[in-house]
Amino acid sequence: MRRLHWVLLLTLLPAFVTAEPKPEPEPKPAKEYTVADYTKYEYRIPMRDGVKLFTVVYVPKETQKTFPLLMHRTPYGVGPYGVDSHTDHLSGMTPYLKAGYILVNQDVRGRMKSEGEFVDMRPHNSAKSKPNEIDESSDAFDSIEWLLKKVPGHNGKVGLMGISYPGFYAACGMIDAHPALKAVSPQAPVIDMFDGDDWRHNGALLLTHNFGFEAVFNKMTPKMYRQHGQTDFDFGTSDGYQFFLDMGPLSNANTKHLKGSSPYWIDAVKHGNYDDFCKSRNLRPSIKNVKPAVLTVGGWYDAEDLAGTLNCYQRVAATSPDSPQNVLVMGPWVHGGWYGDGAALGPVKFNSKTGEYYRNEVELPFFEKHLKDAKVDALPKAALVFETGTNRWRRFDTWPPKEAERVKLHFAADGALALTKAEKESFDEYVSDPAKPVPYVEKTIVGMDQEYMTADQRFAGRRPDVIVYQLPVQTEDLNVAGPLEVELHVSTTGTDSDWVVKLIDVYPDDVPDLDPNPKGVKLGGYQQLVRGEPFRGKYRNGLDKPEAFVPGQTTVIKFTMPDVSHSFRTGHRVMVQVQSSWFPFIDRNPQSFCDIGTAKESDFKKATQRVYYSEAKPSGITLRVVK
Repeated sequence: MRRLHWVLLLTLLPAFVTAEPKPEPEPKPAKEYTVADYTKYEYRIPMRDGVKLFTVVYVPKETQKTFPLLMHRTPYGVGPYGVDSHTDHLSGMTPYLKAGYILVNQDVRGRMKSEGEFVDMRPHNSAKSKPNEIDESSDAFDSIEWLLKKVPGHNGKVGLMGISYPGFYAACGMIDAHPALKAVSPQAPVIDMFDGDDWRHNGALLLTHNFGFEAVFNKMTPKMYRQHGQTDFDFGTSDGYQFFLDMGPLSNANTKHLKGSSPYWIDAVKHGNYDDFCKSRNLRPSIKNVKPAVLTVGGWYDAEDLAGTLNCYQRVAATSPDSPQNVLVMGPWVHGGWYGDGAALGPVKFNSKTGEYYRNEVELPFFEKHLKDAKVDALPKAALVFETGTNRWRRFDTWPPKEAERVKLHFAADGALALTKAEKESFDEYVSDPAKPVPYVEKTIVGMDQEYMTADQRFAGRRPDVIVYQLPVQTEDLNVAGPLEVELHVSTTGTDSDWVVKLIDVYPDDVPDLDPNPKGVKLGGYQQLVRGEPFRGKYRNGLDKPEAFVPGQTTVIKFTMPDVSHSFRTGHRVMVQVQSSWFPFIDRNPQSFCDIGTAKESDFKKATQRVYYSEAKPSGITLRVVK
């Protein structure tokens, strides 16, 4: 958003003269800088251990003013390389280019043109007892220290931001931060790779996403940095479901396809339990005593790092009273979708350009306030969230909202959801077959389909291996805000099992179709996924404590699904679906207790699953409802 500077003209007249007030002049807009107003420099910045990090700096040519530094650290490359090529990375920073910032882009340690060893999700080293010990926090600190000394024209204030993996580096930079680092925006940050973020959700491996990423990540070079978000892997088919089914056991991903090209894939599959390897890459414990202002940003439809966003905000709120501002922004976006227009996802419309609103009214003002001392009054106190369904922005003093009331929807007979527990014990059952897993989307696609998070679930509810529960038609809006709590009382004839729970908004039958409607989507009766989450049953007593099921014996599973902000409108229905596979979004559970990373074909077996509900076994889902 362009900042306007008003000039107040005061006219001094003799006391005995009665003067007509003169009109204020039209405000002069602040100067808007262009690419031509910047000079590009390339540096190799030495770290405390002697390793040099390749860094690109764009400095305004104007010498009459000083500017803050805005930094971005990435493993994906800061190309195009060469001081005469400077369009690609500036294109995504247009608001800051226009407003006047010293823009800094850096290849992280061991990637692209930076020296040193690259370590995926490098563990934070809080001790750093020796002068040359490093982590990503110290690399950010050392880079800022060097930039302040060597780059002219700055005002002594630094900002740091990044999305996804760069969001992880931004979060690392705010830990033990350099004193000049005044504002940080971790956006969709990877906070705990093995508990809620990219690799595993409740012990289940996100198969299609991670396979596609690892197939290309280690092949990237400075000449092919633009390939981030794409894949050069030849699937040989347009049918990802069939490709991963034909692949067989998880171990075949490496032996048949990756062939050792991704050491991190090998490590991540090897460490299926939440062991020390995984725990060391959990950034949550290290996020404390954060001194900069923090703007944490994420999307309700982020299939990769929704949990990281929420965890980052909550950790700063709980541990960092000295941070001058801690704001959470959640919009109706896929991973990084706030840098698009954010007006729709698939056939679900949000009735405004939510990404544009966020960039102009929240993100830029946040940095203007903390890096330029601009007077900004419109930023939210704590949380600015987009409520889907009503398609409106809502502001809360805390997140989750303190005023939210817990309401449990109990599973009941005949596919019902009820506010009271069932008096008579009963159960629903289905046969789960790893050879015919439930697809996560109806369409044929290779790679992860980001639109799955609002996709129509009618195809799944019609399968015999999916249980469906529903409330009656809503007679008033039901506004849900916060995490969802699941309680399942289950049994299986196997010794392990996945349990996938989906919260769904069922549209009225008379909802008109889109116009135009090139894909022929029928919105009447549409079953929009609001939130879905898997749970690998053997981790019901702890992600580091796998435990086999006793066949036929009832056991309880409790877990929390990521937050939502959604209104089930009058005339809609609340639906819950329960199933035991979600393929190939998550890998197949053999349904026999084993190390899934080394499982054999013979380990994959059919199992009969039961979900019980009664006074003593109150299976259901708890929502947080706000007025």
